Amino acid sequence: MTNAMNENRAFWENEENKLDELLYQAMWPDGQEAVDRLAKQGKRPVRDLIQDLIDPDTEFYELSRIAGFGVNYPGVEDVPCGGVVTGIGKIHGNWTMIFGNDSRVKAGTYFPITLKKHMRAQAIAERCGLNCVYIADSGGAFLPMQADVFPDDQHFGSMFYNMARMSAQGLKQITLSTGGNTAGGAYMVFMACQAVMIDKLAYSFLGGPPLVKMATGEVISAEDLGGARVHTQISGGADHFCRNQAEAIERVREILSLEAPQKIHLHRYEEVPPQLPVESIYENLPAAVQQGIDVRKFLAAVADDSQLVEYKKDYAPGRGDNIVTGKIRIKGLPIGVIASNQVGIIFFEAARKAAEWIIRCSQEKVPLLFVQNSPGYMVGSESEHMGIGKYGADMVRAVSCAQVPRIQLVIGPDNGAANYGMCGRAYRPHFLFHTMRSRTSVMSGRSAAGVLLSIEERKREVSGKPMTEEEKQAFREKMIDKYDGEAHPFYCGARLLSDRVLKFHEIRDWLAMAFEVSLLKEIGAPAFGNLRF
Repeated sequence: MTNAMNENRAFWENEENKLDELLYQAMWPDGQEAVDRLAKQGKRPVRDLIQDLIDPDTEFYELSRIAGFGVNYPGVEDVPCGGVVTGIGKIHGNWTMIFGNDSRVKAGTYFPITLKKHMRAQAIAERCGLNCVYIADSGGAFLPMQADVFPDDQHFGSMFYNMARMSAQGLKQITLSTGGNTAGGAYMVFMACQAVMIDKLAYSFLGGPPLVKMATGEVISAEDLGGARVHTQISGGADHFCRNQAEAIERVREILSLEAPQKIHLHRYEEVPPQLPVESIYENLPAAVQQGIDVRKFLAAVADDSQLVEYKKDYAPGRGDNIVTGKIRIKGLPIGVIASNQVGIIFFEAARKAAEWIIRCSQEKVPLLFVQNSPGYMVGSESEHMGIGKYGADMVRAVSCAQVPRIQLVIGPDNGAANYGMCGRAYRPHFLFHTMRSRTSVMSGRSAAGVLLSIEERKREVSGKPMTEEEKQAFREKMIDKYDGEAHPFYCGARLLSDRVLKFHEIRDWLAMAFEVSLLKEIGAPAFGNLRF
């Protein structure tokens, strides 16, 4: 192993240690004291409940755990994990989307980031055909930000709209109430296909005792107003009465025990582990994000038997090769790949090849993996004359219309229109994963600093106050810090621009899960708009 490979590995292991620190903060907001407070109420942390809910010895694939850090809402700097746990696990062998309010975070109230995370998980569930389980323990909307969480589309009411729509499609919506669900939050119980409530622990009402007293003069306890006995035995607003959390978890599992087994709508081969060890990813990906990579080595550490069946391998050497296309298998599933190579700049030949391959895979009903490591499309008169805009647009059209499951994995620069052509968030991939090497922004900090500095220099010259060299340097550094900071996976993950920041050794398992879940619905026929080949 070379010194450079050793240095790369040490660098990425250290970067992933930083990720571990943030993940720990998300899992333990307020530390052990908060867990002890829950225990006094007869409650356990929501992730413990989820582990009991899913099948034994199976994994819970938690999404967006670093959401909410550094969001800087008025008076609230962080909302750890967005205040809600979301993820995918198996219940009686079926993949299920699970939601759990974390009452340790501002009593489980909903901030804008909480809503965004909750509804992103609902969108995945609806698209992939997953039943949903909601572990509800929430104070409802965060009232100081009511204008940002209550009245609009994708605000609080949209959660219940989504529940109704999914239920109408036959996707079960099961709510386990483990605490208070007040005002709008009460509909998490009442909108469920079946709701489970726990005696003297779960409450659900449109207005709590203080509001009832103010509005009507009636003095009543929470238990008598909307406790588990009231809604399971009198109002009929809930369906199952349980004495404690353990019994309630078993009841939810029982409700889902007779669901039809899921099936994958794609042929699957026998799994063969990669020949190249996962450690090679750490060694072969340069610490310098802008440095070129050999994406074939990366794919060899992810693909079954390290096999890549390449498409147009010899087309336009040095230019068409900046995107590698072909097929791999991941845990037996055949996957079409569009992967940025070398420094990742997309020339017109690479864009044309990629668009062709997206269409071919769509016609074959083969799902697509976009491995993004591109700073953008090639600029300049030669590229414009050769049709970079036309072929880049064909990539965007193909990505937009491809009816097969699509997943984006970012392992480097993710800038400009390359974010579009390589299936960024706006193109609604089924899942979108970042790594600690990802950098998602309109352009790199260095490029942005150069562009903005030239604009600032002209403004200052016109005003008769030209910039000094010291001012230019300070301006340049400020812009680099801003753009590079906003491109960082922590910044993007906190704002839900990714579904998970993956460690390199997690990539294969997570991709296998994501493709399997994405293939639970049958793939439709291809249909593409106006292409300009």
